[in-house]
Amino acid sequence: MLIRNVEVEGYAPTDVRIGADGRISEIGRRLAGESQVDGGGGALLPGLHDHHVHLMALAADASSVHVGPADVRTPAGFAQALRSGPPGEWVRAVGYHESVAGDLDRSVLDAIVADRPVRVQHRSGAMWFLNTPALRAAGLDGDGRLWREDERLRQLIPPVRLDLAALGRRAARLGVTGFTNADPRPAPGLRRTLSVLPQRLTVMGVDSPVKVMLDDATLPTPGELATLVREVRPRPVAVHCVTRVQLLVTLLAVQEAGPVAGDRVEHGAVIPAETVPWIRRLGLTVVTQPHFPVERGRQYAAEVPPDDHPLYRCRSLAEAGIPLAAGTDAPYGTDDPWAVMRAAVGREDGEGVTPEAALGLFLGAPDRPARARRLSAGAPADLCLLHVPLREALHVLSADTVRAVYVGGRRIAP
Repeated sequence: MLIRNVEVEGYAPTDVRIGADGRISEIGRRLAGESQVDGGGGALLPGLHDHHVHLMALAADASSVHVGPADVRTPAGFAQALRSGPPGEWVRAVGYHESVAGDLDRSVLDAIVADRPVRVQHRSGAMWFLNTPALRAAGLDGDGRLWREDERLRQLIPPVRLDLAALGRRAARLGVTGFTNADPRPAPGLRRTLSVLPQRLTVMGVDSPVKVMLDDATLPTPGELATLVREVRPRPVAVHCVTRVQLLVTLLAVQEAGPVAGDRVEHGAVIPAETVPWIRRLGLTVVTQPHFPVERGRQYAAEVPPDDHPLYRCRSLAEAGIPLAAGTDAPYGTDDPWAVMRAAVGREDGEGVTPEAALGLFLGAPDRPARARRLSAGAPADLCLLHVPLREALHVLSADTVRAVYVGGRRIAP
């Protein structure tokens, strides 16, 4: 196949030939070929890669009631949302934050809905709240607050309908040709389940890196974490860090165990300025979510101590020479990488980046997220063809500019 008249970095308007092996075989002017696509002068980019996403939860999101601050604003609205399902059927609600209706537990949910099983997930993804019918159906007891119990709940609660094919189609329309699934304990057979997606797939834990989940309440000592890191070597680790203490323990542990290429800090929500040189010395990549301070600014301003700001650093890390990439963290954030890019550019806390840098957050290779892929002979033909030249695309940073998407030379969208 031949894609004609496209803008490719490092070339004048050019043609790109894709071989039968799904790789770029040639880039040049006036190439001969029978099967052709006229690029119309639009930019041809490497396909976007979402470096941190939770695909099964994202698929389940489509079958869920949304009760986050952007969806319901009052306790009455929250109650109405939970009562929207048919009596007797499970209600799965997601995105909850205390700013909507305060703290939840079994008794609070029972007072709202008592005729059907209800489970509500906190916006962080770390906590589920179950009412009494849900606890009874699952054979559980207690106050209905389940912390980091997803693996257990999968065995006890009826599964929701998952349309992974639709997820893949939507992501393709957004220009996404690859995912890194970031579940801390992937379910058995997850890679096989996700194989219906047309995108390239990296599953943390099955593939490298190995995800390490940290919570302040169960935080290991630096020595204990260093032991865990040594056990998975030579594979790199991707350590979940959303608090100051989690980051400090991680840096001490990686320093003790010895860093390897591909080690990552996931999120990096709180990165004190004095730790930035340390992160650089260890060679760690930070895979962040620059959109969260934009999506959740009001809550962060009220809940996070001023000393921990700015949250989800972007510009300051890049300027310090720290390898940087981004993931949507969907469904806990938007699943649209272009929206993330716009947020990264529009930050008002001094952490905004250029449109070029924002795009680059999603152009890295799965195993080297901060190393931008380039279109060259021999490279996989995982491509995002735009309607417009790059300069115009950078001005709007919108999925509306996506014209066609290819994985291994095969068109997957539109």
